[in-house]
Parts: sequence; structure tokens; C-alpha cells
Amino acid sequence: MNQNNSSKDFKVLLEILFVSTRLGLTSFGGPTAHLGYFHEEYVRRRKWMDEKSYADLVALAQFLPGPASSQVGIGVGVARAGLIGGIISFIGFTFPSVVVLILFALLLTGFDVANAGWIHGLKIVAVAIVAHAILGMAKTLTPDLKRKSIALFALVGTLLWQSALTQVGVILLAALFGFLLFKQHEDHQEVKSRFSITKRVSIICLTLFAGLLFLLPIIREVTGSFWVAMFDSFYRSGALVFGGGHVVLPLLEQEFVPSGWVSEEAFLAGYGATQAVPGPLFTFAAYLGAVMKGWQGGLIATVAVFLPAFLLVVGALPFWDRLRNNRKIKGAIMGVNAAVVGILISAFYYPIWTTTILAPVDFAFAAILFSMLAYWKLPPWVVVVSGVVGGIIIT
Repeated sequence: MNQNNSSKDFKVLLEILFVSTRLGLTSFGGPTAHLGYFHEEYVRRRKWMDEKSYADLVALAQFLPGPASSQVGIGVGVARAGLIGGIISFIGFTFPSVVVLILFALLLTGFDVANAGWIHGLKIVAVAIVAHAILGMAKTLTPDLKRKSIALFALVGTLLWQSALTQVGVILLAALFGFLLFKQHEDHQEVKSRFSITKRVSIICLTLFAGLLFLLPIIREVTGSFWVAMFDSFYRSGALVFGGGHVVLPLLEQEFVPSGWVSEEAFLAGYGATQAVPGPLFTFAAYLGAVMKGWQGGLIATVAVFLPAFLLVVGALPFWDRLRNNRKIKGAIMGVNAAVVGILISAFYYPIWTTTILAPVDFAFAAILFSMLAYWKLPPWVVVVSGVVGGIIIT
């Protein structure tokens, strides 16, 4: 009986690994597209989850900091086969793009191609993709004057005082404004989740999340270890990002570029290359880690930047119903989402725009790439390949 159960459990885990890896190899287009791929595969085709449970999980991922699509994938794995299932689902979805970006980083550093024309083309691709993300998110997250005002406050604050601490403060203030402005927001729909995580496991995960967030900077100062410092920087970035992969850009830029660990050119080239691969945008961390410390650095950076997302989504599942059905909490979420738009615009101007659009031909090419993505609806990989070819031509 036990052998049969073990064999069944192993088959389930193997199936999760196979399906999530296939999604990791084919899911182009960013977090919103990933959620569509997940819905088609997990809900419609395989029926691992019903529509309501999937919608609950997506809502939770939007509420928490971190990469939304990765958290949804982890949640599906947890619902299917417990904590091990969540880990397997994460590995399958993330590993393909991690490998590609580590190899790209080793190529970049090994052959000193940072000033090549195709690298400049990838940086222009980043301009087009972030601009497209801003417009899409602004329509959804800032539909009224109050939320537009919160976005403006976030833009001005993060642009004039550029630090990770400023971004955290802006997010907290936006949550407070949202709480005050939208606490009477009407939404009568009550929801109930179906995820079986014990409160004991949840509390352990949340305690570990908070403990690492506060202890890693202390250990970093006491030991002076580069590896601890790198792990701390990636962990903190992954823990404090609201809004997904595009918003992690300013946090990572502030952590690694001013310190000289990664050059501005290498940073933006890697960000452009990340758009060319399927899977979560947070795998950009694997590229940065590999630029600094080879493939070992890439793997450690990947674990560090995704660990907060895993701990939070597992830790929050048992408490999600109570939170999302509270009108005041919903107001705070609305304020944070509006602030994300302002933070995106700030990151779009600096460092992306100021270090990439250096001549009229750059702007013209960025406009073409943006149109390919936004109006002609071409796949992201086509836009990236066009950026590489165009960068070689205009340079």
C-alpha cells in the first residue's frame, strides 16, 4: 500500500516537473501572458484546479510582493502535491531561462562584447518593452484621479530620491493613502480559497521570511562576506518588489550598479536579453549573479531573489480569505498598485531612457519596436531579434 502511494506520489511530482518545464520553455510575453498559459494548462486542460481556486491564487499573487506568475506556479504545485510540489513546479518553470541567461552572462564577460551594436539594440528593446508595460498597467491600476495622484507622488518621490529605502517608503505611504481614500470601496463579492496549508507551516515560512529580511543585513556587516552581501541584496530586492519583474529593475540597479559590481551597460544589456527568453522576468537575477561570480553566482542569485516569493505565498495561503475580504485592506492594495505605476515610470526614465536613447535614430528605432509589440502584436522574441539586428545596423 505504501509502495503504491509512493509510486503515485512520484508520478505526480514527475508530471508537475514535466508540465512546468514545458511551460518554462514556451511561456513568452511576461507575467500577464504567463497567467494565461497557466490557466490554459492547469485549469482547462489538466483540471488540476477549478476556476475559482485559480482566481483566488492569482489575486493572492497580485497582493504579495514578488513575481506574480512564479507565485501562481508555486501555488498550483502546492495545491497539487504539497510543498514538494511547489518546489518542483518552481524549478521546472524557472530553470530553462536561468540556464540561458547564465550562459549569456558568461559570453558577455568572457568576450567583452558590452559595447557591441547588438547589445545597444537589446537596450532599446528594453525601452520599448517597459513603455508597453507602463501603458498596460496604468490603464488597469490608475483608472481614477485619486490613483493617478498616488502614481504621480510615487514617480516624483522615487525620481528625486533614488534609493531602495525611498521605494519602500513610497509603497508604505501609498498603502496608507489607499487605506484612507478607498476604505469605503464597495465590493460585495466574498471569496473562499481551497488550499490546504497548515497554519504551523505558514507561520514558519512567514517567520523565516521576516527573519532573513532583518538578519541578513546584520550578518553582512559583521562578516564582510561578498557572498552574504550578494545574497542579502538579491533577497531584499525579491522581498520588496510590488508589481512584478519590471519593477525589480530599479531595486537591482540601485543595489549593484552604483557599487560597481555590475556596469550600467552590462545591466541594461542583460535586462534586454531577459525579454528574449521564456519564463519569469526575475531570472534577470541569474544573469547579474553570473556577471559578478560566474555560474555559481547565478544560481545563488536565483535562489535569493525567488526565496521571498516562495516563503510569502506558502505563508499567506491560510490567511488570504480574511485579508482579501476586508474592505480596508483592499483599499491599501489599490494604493500600492497605483504607486507601482509611478515607480515604473521613474525606472523608465532613469536608468533605462537616459542611458539608451542617445540620438534621434535611437528614438526612432525604439518607436518601431514599441509599435511592433503594442500595435502589430508581434511575439516578444520577434521584437528582441529585430532589436539585435537593428542595433547592429544603426551602430
